[in-house]
Amino acid sequence: MDINITTLGELKKSGYRSRSVKEELRSNLIQLLRTNKEGFQGILGYEETVIPELQTALLSRHNVLLLGLRGQAKTRIARLMVNLLDEYVPYIAGSEIFEDPLQPISWYGRSQIEARGDETPVAWLHRSERYTEKLATPDVTVADLVGDVDPIKAASLKLNYNDERVIHYGLIPRAHRGIFVINELPDLQARIQVALFNMLQEKDIQIRGFKLRLPLDIQFVFTANPEDYTNRGSIVTPLKDRIESQILTHYPKSIDISRKITFQEAKLTDEQKTQVEADGLLKDLVEQVAFEARKSEYIDQKSGVSARLTISAYENLISTAERRMIVNDEKSTFVRLSDLSGITPAITGKIELVYEGELEGPVHVANTLIGKAIKTLFTRYFPDPEKAKKSKRANPYAIITEWFSEGHTVDLTDQLSQVQYKKLLMEVPGLYDLVKKFHSKLTENQTLVMMEFVLHGLAEFSQLSKNNMAGGTGFSDMFGSLFNAEFGDEDNEDEDLR
Repeated sequence: MDINITTLGELKKSGYRSRSVKEELRSNLIQLLRTNKEGFQGILGYEETVIPELQTALLSRHNVLLLGLRGQAKTRIARLMVNLLDEYVPYIAGSEIFEDPLQPISWYGRSQIEARGDETPVAWLHRSERYTEKLATPDVTVADLVGDVDPIKAASLKLNYNDERVIHYGLIPRAHRGIFVINELPDLQARIQVALFNMLQEKDIQIRGFKLRLPLDIQFVFTANPEDYTNRGSIVTPLKDRIESQILTHYPKSIDISRKITFQEAKLTDEQKTQVEADGLLKDLVEQVAFEARKSEYIDQKSGVSARLTISAYENLISTAERRMIVNDEKSTFVRLSDLSGITPAITGKIELVYEGELEGPVHVANTLIGKAIKTLFTRYFPDPEKAKKSKRANPYAIITEWFSEGHTVDLTDQLSQVQYKKLLMEVPGLYDLVKKFHSKLTENQTLVMMEFVLHGLAEFSQLSKNNMAGGTGFSDMFGSLFNAEFGDEDNEDEDLR
């Protein structure tokens, strides 16, 4: 379509034909599907579930409710629907609600065409301007969404309150010929939800007793969290009945998909990308923390664990390693397992704890999740330490655990330079040989990371003692630390008696 057209007459001569926004979405989606495209670039993990269902809804010209826990890309999906609209559409210049020149619906549009005919000015609206989004909050009013009678306008134009021109349009009428999204729909008061009934089906506006037939052309998209139905509010049944398609979203079903989402969304600087090396093991551990959180008894599963947790955690992980590099005046570095202590703020800020979790404390819960993630992934890289200990064959971890039982300890803090870090790990007999036995093709940095991983893994399987210390982790003999703790308690009791 030629966007240089400036009058209604020129528009008619061009052969332009009006079509509804839902017809636009349907037609453009059909073209994409025929070229094996889906129209929702950047949405990962929904290729076989959410996206096909959404495409079906759009082909059916339905309004849509996206129902799912937080951090499941509901809003992003809605925003991407704009790409399925025509790039430009014509409208009557000066119209508040961007009316179709061939189908005017307001007093202004009709009067312009009646007065000017084919000379009616025409302007063009880009699809990026045809998207309106509103976060539902308890203070949203009918005036915000639908509109209100404007007494100042009535007085200045000397109009009575029965005249359509006294109405000040709200967000929904101004979204005419576009996509209108209401996020967190249950947070909208019930009486406000009722105001949407007629707009969805009967196409009329009711404001303070003023009834106006206004056939708005809008693709409605609503988002909601299932938790809201019991905690903060609910979607009133008649409104839900008028939303033709309800689509359930979900969290990534595999670490691989979760990793792709994290790397796509994580905001790293060019320096971080070039100076800080992150091994695949650490990347998987970050994702596994979220998977552990989504089944943890300490976390409110109705609230969910947002995908933003892993994004923030990965950014913190890289920054923790970067900080150590800067402090030690090194030109480059690699992420260590001890750097996982730096992702704690990202975890504690993204989880809702149940009563038991509150008793444990958010930091303890975060450390527990990290530990469980390490334990889950450890047996994918090395033999199960519990089975190895009971096996009649030689225990591959025996040399390592025996060295610690002799009283040796290893403290891996964020103050260690790369040279110091390597020296400490190499002092543990059998550790390097164990890693090379099961993973012979690793680089030097990867080998060191895997050596530390073994220590963490043995601790999670109760073969070593692990102590979270300021800026790092300390490892020691499991039983020696228990005996020392007992003797320490007795000493304290003796002091109290004295």
